Amino acid sequence: MHRYTFLVALLALVAPASQALTINAKALARFDAVYVVCEAKYPDMRGHREEVYLSLWQARADDKARAQLDAVRKGPIYQAEREQVRRARANGASASAVSAIEQQCQSLWSEAQRAIQAKR
Repeated sequence: MHRYTFLVALLALVAPASQALTINAKALARFDAVYVVCEAKYPDMRGHREEVYLSLWQARADDKARAQLDAVRKGPIYQAEREQVRRARANGASASAVSAIEQQCQSLWSEAQRAIQAKR
């Protein structure tokens, strides 16, 4: 019984440290597109994009994570998805899409407030 308890405790300590942040380039491109719209509605969100994205994934907003985000944003998958989102927006958004973006903005604003408070 003690071996089992010790093993579980050891795994609980080691697992979070060994998990690396995996960033989905397409999802990041879509997040960034929505975040820009939300920044226009909520100016206090400006300058906190990385912190909010990382807090959604419960990751630390340290230099390593920011470097990963920068690297993904420079990649071809991110760039292609960003262009696709831009073209879709240029064609116009339906009423349901506008409503969905509004809901996302409200959620992102809540998360931004938490991330900003945690930073202080």
